[in-house]
Amino acid sequence: MATSIRLRRLGATAAALAGYSAYALHRHPSVSSSEDGATPPLDALRRRISDPLAVVPPRAVQESALIGSSSSNPLDILVVGGGATGCGVALDAATRGLRVGLVEREDFSSGTSSRSTKLIHGGVRYLEKAVFNLDYGQLKLVFHALEERKQVIDNAPHLCHALPCMTPCFDWFEVVYFWMGLKLYDLVAGARLLHLSRYYSAQESVELFPTLARKGKDKSLKGTVVYYDGQMNDSRVNVALACTAALAGASMLNHAEVVSFLKEEAGERIVGKEFDTYAKVIVNAAGPFCDSVRKLADQDAKAMICPSSGVHIVLPDYYSPEGMGLIVPKTKDGRVVFMLPWLGRTVAGTTDSNTAITMLPEPHEDEIDFILDAICDYLNVKVRRSDVLSAWSGIRPLATDPKAKNTESISRDHVVCEDVPGLVTITGGKWTTYRSMAEDAVDAAIKSGKLNTANKCLTPNLRLIGGEGWDPASFTVLAQQYVRMKKTYSGKVVPGVMDTAVAKHLSRAYGTFAKRVAAIAQNENLGKRLAHGYPFLEAEVAYCARQEYCESAVDFIARRSRLAFLDTDAAGRALPRVIEILATEHKWDKSKQKQEFQRAKEFLETFKSSKNAQFRDGKHK
Repeated sequence: MATSIRLRRLGATAAALAGYSAYALHRHPSVSSSEDGATPPLDALRRRISDPLAVVPPRAVQESALIGSSSSNPLDILVVGGGATGCGVALDAATRGLRVGLVEREDFSSGTSSRSTKLIHGGVRYLEKAVFNLDYGQLKLVFHALEERKQVIDNAPHLCHALPCMTPCFDWFEVVYFWMGLKLYDLVAGARLLHLSRYYSAQESVELFPTLARKGKDKSLKGTVVYYDGQMNDSRVNVALACTAALAGASMLNHAEVVSFLKEEAGERIVGKEFDTYAKVIVNAAGPFCDSVRKLADQDAKAMICPSSGVHIVLPDYYSPEGMGLIVPKTKDGRVVFMLPWLGRTVAGTTDSNTAITMLPEPHEDEIDFILDAICDYLNVKVRRSDVLSAWSGIRPLATDPKAKNTESISRDHVVCEDVPGLVTITGGKWTTYRSMAEDAVDAAIKSGKLNTANKCLTPNLRLIGGEGWDPASFTVLAQQYVRMKKTYSGKVVPGVMDTAVAKHLSRAYGTFAKRVAAIAQNENLGKRLAHGYPFLEAEVAYCARQEYCESAVDFIARRSRLAFLDTDAAGRALPRVIEILATEHKWDKSKQKQEFQRAKEFLETFKSSKNAQFRDGKHK
């Protein structure tokens, strides 16, 4: 039976299909066990994804594949939602040999998945609860997350890395307590351990973290315990997932909104029909908005999302040393506060607080003040509101199982349910476990639609696009072999050095495909930096438009690059040039360019940098 969904195209109009017909004929099929004769499907897929000449199918081809489905020839699975979990589902399903499509109302990673803590973690706090509450369920969560943590880092080595995190101790009881707890964390990690935790004296700690205060809470620093978790460039991992899924055969379409579901006339099963797309099963991976999707199918669907907000601020690099984070396990009101180096700046944030579901959540000034107050106690530098380069809020979809009898307890784990036949919902969980969440959702979809797969799940050992063959020294090749050709204001083209900062950034952001970006910078005179003090190049805008489904200015400044998150004002200054390059790539007229500028300005206003701060009582000036 086919499930159908009605979609509305948003944003830029898709390019005409003429000119893509030859490409469409040679488009990679979904992975099957018989591909390349005796070649195992995982090896064949790895070769395809790591091919230096690999090109993602154009957006128009992706759209035509969705439009081309019908009730007699449906997709196997249609995914709603292009966050980490949704793109993970699309990749998992496509690599099992299924026909897969994905639609996302905004952009890949436009919601929760780009607004995370940037940590890939096992959950030290869950381990604490497991021990003190004798809660085996919490312990299972930690075991599972630690296993997935290692796989995320291994599968996207250019975008993820291990990060040491320092926990300050101001009495000897804290030293013993945290040291024992973090040694237990190491023990639970077992073979998946990143690095061993250890204790540092007060003097050693200050040498490692020069801005760390020696005095706090009327006590002197006794030392610190340092443990390791993972860190990532979240939205770029998400975009890599989307592009990898596209290379694996999935039809990935951002800026396409679900309008309605249709049901079969003869039954209650949902049928997926401003264009219509048909699929045997729909997987709802819409994050905080998954209840909205469920209500399209059943108005009486019981809510399963309890939205939680996490606010983050970005400060200059001097607040934390490169390569060392600071975790404060308990602030005045019991919340955790962290301060981590990230992409050359410092990101600080809190744990969850209740919130309402909105498309563009904004941080409140009192939440920003709380973070500044909390880190004040642990630093020997003056903490100023005027130092905040960017501030944002993200919504985490904490979930309850709608079929559970007791709904008082909100799960930190993910929930998979099918409360309407043909509609599988996956929600909850966290970034670290996105891969296993996707696997569970695909398993449920296969069972729901009685789908036939060519092979088992391949994603545990599948590197994302740009990751295969990458190593930390890859940036040296860029620095040695490429120059950055730059147009001056007078129109003259002059060569520039592919300096270490830019080469490292390109290598980290694009992995083995960084050479393509460097070639554009050299051969198309797009080697100028977009913003002073940041390594982002004009060439990246062109590359992302061609190879990463970047359809708007916000797509680039927020998700393909992280400029909006790192420095809101710098993103605003880069905006005209970003739009100019995208206009060339997408053939935008003046009206469209003006519209893009206005939308991007409105987006940036939701990021509360010091420029648009609402000072009330003069604190932290």
